[in-house]
Amino acid sequence: MAPARPNSRVHDYLAEHRDRIVEELIGWVRPRSVAGVPEHGIDLLRSANWLAAALRDTGPAVYAQWEETPPFEPALRDGRLYGRGASDAKGHVLAHLWGVRAHLAATGRGAPAVNLKFLVEGLEEAGSPHLARLVEDHRDRLDVDLVVFSDTLLWRADHPAICTSVRGQVNAYLEVHGPVRDVHSGAVSGPAPNPVEELCKLFGRLHDDKGCIALPGFYDDVVHPSDRVRADLAALPFTEDWPARSDTRSVGGEAGFTVLERLWARPAAEVLTVVAGDPVGVPRAATPAVAVADLSIRTVPDQTVAAVAAKLRHWVAEHLSDRVRHELTVAEENGQQPYRTPEDHPALDALAAAVHDGFGAPPGRMGNAGGGPAELLARSLDAPVVFFGTGLPEDRWHDSDERVSVDVLLAGAATLAHLWPRLA
Repeated sequence: MAPARPNSRVHDYLAEHRDRIVEELIGWVRPRSVAGVPEHGIDLLRSANWLAAALRDTGPAVYAQWEETPPFEPALRDGRLYGRGASDAKGHVLAHLWGVRAHLAATGRGAPAVNLKFLVEGLEEAGSPHLARLVEDHRDRLDVDLVVFSDTLLWRADHPAICTSVRGQVNAYLEVHGPVRDVHSGAVSGPAPNPVEELCKLFGRLHDDKGCIALPGFYDDVVHPSDRVRADLAALPFTEDWPARSDTRSVGGEAGFTVLERLWARPAAEVLTVVAGDPVGVPRAATPAVAVADLSIRTVPDQTVAAVAAKLRHWVAEHLSDRVRHELTVAEENGQQPYRTPEDHPALDALAAAVHDGFGAPPGRMGNAGGGPAELLARSLDAPVVFFGTGLPEDRWHDSDERVSVDVLLAGAATLAHLWPRLA
């Protein structure tokens, strides 16, 4: 990473407290705060109480409960802290916490240069099903001029980039029913319908030979990336080591677009899970009665959750064999719309200057391959959203060896410390 600017009180403060920052993140990664698992309810409470105490120690009020994915025992190796949630998203939140502390320490102020309201919500991976109600219930406490949304990535430690957009998300669950029950294949193999095969045939049609999503009419509402967006993405240093950085093995996707355009400016469809039969233990040689799958569709402007859901339902009904029965559930209420920060908003210039201060290098511009409730917040609060997170593509989010670079975490905290006075 490029050296930080010299003689910076913000960087001096964060360097002085580096060990404490790491210790705090280790302490917060330890609770087994697993969202949606009853036996970990007490751990969710411990995690929320930890954050509430840390925020009270700094100054802001606490608005919401924090929940996270299951962590592992934290370990510090070669400048990275390993542990579930270390980067996504406890690292993001801790960067905000220490950004405020560094801002106050460097300026000698008793309060931040701008009014700050922290909203920490832990069910984003499930589509933030309660966020709209939470915002509605507390709308009188959430009047803001700007939202800084932090569940996003940087590009590289030595070449930071400002995220200016997130894709939307439509999640679906598909059940395909074949035989009435699991039946020994020696008795029925051949004429019996196999739901696994029917799922495989269906997903084999999900993309055409050019990598385009094959749902009829799917691209009718897709906005082509602007010349400005394509130029911004082309300016980022992209090398052929991307499969190694991202652990993806190879590159594919929609023809006619660069890898970064496919990631951030074009839609995508993925099959996330397929389960049928007996996935563990000795095979029973039975034709399974049911095969199930989870699908995720990432959307871009001007696609909507409702329109994509309708196209998916039609496509599944048209292409599954009438020898099987199916049930498709599209979680429209938890769907997320895509969002792009207005290109000419002055907060982007302030953020770019703050990133330069924090990382010691001028930032580029990028997008985010995942989604998030940015559009919901922008619409509900009538305020634009800018993005700044402290994760990197190689942080292995949601994996058993998730990690965060401590240097990047501190540079992110410094960025936020420099952002508040610039917004003022």
